[in-house]
Amino acid sequence: MIGRIAIRFCIACILLAAAFLLAPLLVIVGTSFSPTPVFDLPSGDLSLRWYARIGRLDGFWPALLLTLEIAALSTLAALVLGTLAAIGIQRGRLPGADLLTALLVSPLMLPGLVIGIALLQFFRMAGLTAAHPALLLAHLIITLPYVARTMLAGLSRFDFTLIDAARCLGCSFPAAITKVMVPALAPAFFTAGFFAFLASFDNYPISIFLTDARTKTLPIKLLQYIEEAPDPTLAALSTLILAATLLLLLLGEKFVGLNRMAGTGD
Repeated sequence: MIGRIAIRFCIACILLAAAFLLAPLLVIVGTSFSPTPVFDLPSGDLSLRWYARIGRLDGFWPALLLTLEIAALSTLAALVLGTLAAIGIQRGRLPGADLLTALLVSPLMLPGLVIGIALLQFFRMAGLTAAHPALLLAHLIITLPYVARTMLAGLSRFDFTLIDAARCLGCSFPAAITKVMVPALAPAFFTAGFFAFLASFDNYPISIFLTDARTKTLPIKLLQYIEEAPDPTLAALSTLILAATLLLLLLGEKFVGLNRMAGTGD
């Protein structure tokens, strides 16, 4: 009897926590269909006018393209560097491997504002004043931990003797990597790229220190829109970003599986 009560209490707490986390998102989605130019839940007819207005926001397309470019490039670079670092740690038997792993994931342990201020000072001391390369390097630093940690977990399950077996069967070393390691680690690559891309795409506390008047990412432009002319267009844009994230999760479930993405499945 006590066990059933405890289980029901735990389920109720989980549902309450889920409702608490999802309620703000549902409010944003509802507000995006408001027929009035204020942040208000629709009480009657629904309107798509704010979705149609997204493309006409001042500076929206340059900010979106810059954000996608920075996120794609930093994710690609992080996948290459993070995978190489993970292989070196996993197979190299390096002295101080645990310390190196901690250094790779250390950006996740620091507040974004602290990293942003530190990078701003460092780039200024190094003479790097251009916003685009500074943003790219900064986003590489914050995406690399996701890739390195995910690839370390993936490589811990990979049998490296399969590469030797492929080479004994006539494959060259690059061919063995392509035909054996890459397919086996595809879920890890997808998971690492997914989280790295999202971490870069919606980053605000670091990007705000490295942008300028002509180079602004989408999160910075959203803050500017809120300060200058807030209306349900921002809720519509946030809803589209949420929908795109859910679409990526569905694709991950279809091709990889959420259990494997979370590292709980085989």
